Parts: sequence; structure tokens; C-alpha cells
Amino acid sequence: MEITANAIDAGAPAMSVQGLTVAREGRIFAKLPDFQIAPGRSVAIVGRSGSGKTTALMALAAIREPAAGTIEIGGINPWTLARTARDHFRSYCVGLVFQSFHLVDALSVAANIRLPARCASKLVDSRVAIRRVADETQRLHMLLEKLGLAEIAKRRADRISHGQAQRVAVARALFNRPAIVLADEPTSALDDGNASALFDLLKSSAISENAGLVIATHDHRILKAVDQVLEIESL
Repeated sequence: MEITANAIDAGAPAMSVQGLTVAREGRIFAKLPDFQIAPGRSVAIVGRSGSGKTTALMALAAIREPAAGTIEIGGINPWTLARTARDHFRSYCVGLVFQSFHLVDALSVAANIRLPARCASKLVDSRVAIRRVADETQRLHMLLEKLGLAEIAKRRADRISHGQAQRVAVARALFNRPAIVLADEPTSALDDGNASALFDLLKSSAISENAGLVIATHDHRILKAVDQVLEIESL
């Protein structure tokens, strides 16, 4: 079964969540308010450290199964899919940005950005992957230019600045044209200037790509800049 971002319902919300609770060691410990997010809009999930924000984000990303509730991305609930189909869906329809970026040091900037497509291509027939090569190359060049990374495309990831690494992480999250971008505490270790720059980059990139943006954070500096703020509830 092949699922790409093009297969989702273009008229559906980027993400819709109802009754989502998450568990730790078998005990339900947090609940997320119900919400919908339209393409190009942004939501912040807030709560104290240890409140379950990251666990909830991993459920939204179809990585960690929630204890209860429904999650739909572009009208599709990834938790109703078989494991391989869910992995494929996640690769194409969910973009992830982590606080520490998780770039592969030994790979070039360009290779890091293309990683989502490389991972996704392993889940489908090789002939399908071959047909995507031309589109991937065009997509890579567009993102390199758009995010100001063209001049360092061949440079190893461990030889770029922190600000450049931020842009690479955002470009990688956007590469497969996801319906939703999820970011986990992306600004918490940054000073005011860098935090503002990274959030502006995330938000403007999501808007230009018509993707929804969900940020799990306890950084109150960015709350005025998102369209909706949700507080996770400890149970």
C-alpha cells in the first residue's frame, strides 16, 4: 500500500485530534485538548517539563500509540493503518523538527535534507522510487535556494554553523511535502534572537508549503506568534 501527501484529502484539516490521552508505563498521565489545525496555521502545545508534551507529540507523529483518542492527518488516521503503511504515511505526511536537530554528521547538507525521501523509498517498490528521482532533485534545489543553503549543499553537516543546521533541519522536515510539521522544543535552548529567527523560519516555511505547524514547548516567547495555544492536562 502506497500513501503519499498527494493521497490525503485536500479539503480536510491538516490535523484533527479528539480525546487524545497518553500513557507512561501503563498509566494514563496526560490529556491533550481537542483541536483542528488548517493548512498554513500554527498551534503551540504548552505545559511544564515532564507534563507529557513530547509523548503527545510522538503520538501525533504516529510514532508512539496513544492510550485513547483519534488523530487524523489530512483526513487519515495513521493508527488505523498496518505498520508498514503507517511508516510510509509518516514519512510522506509528517515533518519532524527536533531540538537537537539530529543531523547525520558524516553526510552532506543535501544528503541530510533528502533523508526522508530515502527512508520512504525503502517502503515502496523500487520502480516507484526510481520514478521519483527527478522530482526529488527539483525539490532539493528549490529548498536549498529557498532556505539559503545552496552554497553549502555539499558541505558535511558537522562543518556548518548552528543557524545553518537549523535551516537544514527545517528543509529536511519539509522535503516530502508533509501535511503537518511537528516541532519538539525547538527554541528552548536558544537566546531571544535565535529563538525568534527559528520560529519565524518554521512558521513562514509551513505557511509557504501549506502545511500545519504544531510546536510542543514551554517557551512562552513564541506563544503570541502562534494561531492557537493548547495546554496539556496532567491526569
